[in-house]
Amino acid sequence: MTKPSDKFPLAPLTVIAPAVQRLSVDADQAGQRIDNFLLARLKGVPKSRIYNIIRKGEVRVNKGRIKPDYKLIEGDEVRVPPVRVAERAAEPAPGRTLIATLQDGVLFENDGLLVINKPPGLAVHGGSGVSLGLIEALRQMRPEARYLELVHRLDRDTSGCIMIAKKRSFLRHLQAALRDKGHSGIQKVYQALVIGQWPADCKRIDAALLKSEVGDSERIVKVNPAGKPSLTEFAVLQRYRDCTLIEARPITGRTHQIRVHAQFAGHSLIGDEKYGDDDFNKAMRQRGIKRLFLHAAGLAFYLPGASELTRVKAPLARDLADPLALMQPLE
Repeated sequence: MTKPSDKFPLAPLTVIAPAVQRLSVDADQAGQRIDNFLLARLKGVPKSRIYNIIRKGEVRVNKGRIKPDYKLIEGDEVRVPPVRVAERAAEPAPGRTLIATLQDGVLFENDGLLVINKPPGLAVHGGSGVSLGLIEALRQMRPEARYLELVHRLDRDTSGCIMIAKKRSFLRHLQAALRDKGHSGIQKVYQALVIGQWPADCKRIDAALLKSEVGDSERIVKVNPAGKPSLTEFAVLQRYRDCTLIEARPITGRTHQIRVHAQFAGHSLIGDEKYGDDDFNKAMRQRGIKRLFLHAAGLAFYLPGASELTRVKAPLARDLADPLALMQPLE
């Protein structure tokens, strides 16, 4: 009997032992903890090993010993000792279609930020059975980029605007803005198609959400007073005979927030296999809507030092826009 390992042999691990590195901390890296600084540069090295070499004094800053929570200062010199790193097989490369889609999907770019119109079906990062996500594809497409990190996330089936920081200073600024629910916060706008006629007077849903895991780490979110405060603002964009195109603005950023709040209102999102109506979804698949109808349509945010909002919009993905165009709108 053939073993799986015989039929699909694992790629061998090669072990490298780099020489001592002396790294200079620039302004963009300042303020970062030394343990996080090392974790980002010693890919594949376990956290326990990182903390061990810091405790033993093998890592030095300006020739002195430091603790794992030491925050780097611009101009610091970091001594990184030789560390044996297991180098695994290369990541799968993005195909031509994905490369072209991401290149055409650039909505905004400056020296510190990239906003992409993420296609549906693409996870934002690899893991849990996903070999290649958005961030891994972008890093391979832009090998010269020193720094590319997700500012926030979108579910795999959700299309639309997603921000990728090109500098750590932008990541800090934008993540702080995500936490700010006031004037300086990031405004997110989604479009969703829901079952039935959304009530005109249902403009806000303020209902706490509780997240739990069931089965194989599957996340389920329910309205529950014991959960975290959650607020979504809604507006009707267009009515159809048996569904409504709505705009959703999540004021808080909870997992599956829009989907669960819409379900709570009695109008689940079309194509939602977790919180929706299976029979209605089946009927809509025959009309061309074959996935979750949720699209991150726009973002508004302040760039560092700016006094005016930057606004970015993403057109509705074709797999949603085309079947929607065939529906007869109500007056």
